[in-house]
Amino acid sequence: MEIIANTTDFYLDRETAVAIGKFDGIHIGHRRLLEEIREKKKDGLCTCVFTFDPAPAVLFGWSDGKELSTKEEKHVLFERAGVDILIEFPMNRETAATVPEVFAAEILAERMQTRFLAAGSDLSFGAGGAGNTEFLRKLGPELGFQVKTIPKVCVDGREVSSTHVRSCVDRGDMGLAEQLLGMPYPVFGTVVKGNQLGRTLGFPTVNLLPDESKLLPPNGVYFSQVRHRGRLYRAISNIGYKPTVTDRHVMGIESYLYDFREDIYGEPVEVYLLEFSRPEQQFGSVEALRGQLQKDIMAGEAYKK
Repeated sequence: MEIIANTTDFYLDRETAVAIGKFDGIHIGHRRLLEEIREKKKDGLCTCVFTFDPAPAVLFGWSDGKELSTKEEKHVLFERAGVDILIEFPMNRETAATVPEVFAAEILAERMQTRFLAAGSDLSFGAGGAGNTEFLRKLGPELGFQVKTIPKVCVDGREVSSTHVRSCVDRGDMGLAEQLLGMPYPVFGTVVKGNQLGRTLGFPTVNLLPDESKLLPPNGVYFSQVRHRGRLYRAISNIGYKPTVTDRHVMGIESYLYDFREDIYGEPVEVYLLEFSRPEQQFGSVEALRGQLQKDIMAGEAYKK
């Protein structure tokens, strides 16, 4: 997948089918957009995702900056979804002030050679958010592209949105988050060396430090899965500051993988959080911690996804 970032000066030499949006979380509504542009590959169009970096809500201070999907996670997920080109268009005061007509004509039509565009019914862009899907649908034929408005996807009578997914993650409802995302909630990262206590206790673990921008559910133990080198392992994962073993205020995810004993420091892994098991606790001794870890591992063995 080709990634175009940190520049407004680009030109695509292929005709494209474009999905435009914020794509925070890449939920099942977003996946509908991606399905629409993938369908256009049979017509010889290149699949392209256009998104803003940072999101407008971050630029204008409407958001705390926490993301359901980090930039690196989006890169992996878009590539797996069959996206050929990802454009992370710089969002600043100047670009945000672009009038919708100029955006449509100069960026979508001229620079991106857009021939088909899919967007949600709630799309807004350009100065004052004046541009929307209906605006593009009317202007598109004049500029050489077709526009398809994708209606909101609903689950249990409620529209699927990044805000809805965010509320699930905030309260630790990972089952509903998975329904809305179409996959378990992911946290990607690189394995770092911990304090080796798990290994000493007989329960070696894989540790990663999530990106500071990543939205995490409440601290505690979760039934999980961990992907490493394409293989998926059953696991249990602890999110938190590990208060029994360190005074450092560092948020981490520590995962015990069943049937896994490799040293993989420095390698990428993907943790998928399936269901909350128990809150984070501080124990009076390392032996008390060992006892709880044994219980957690037994609970994980009995857990049925």
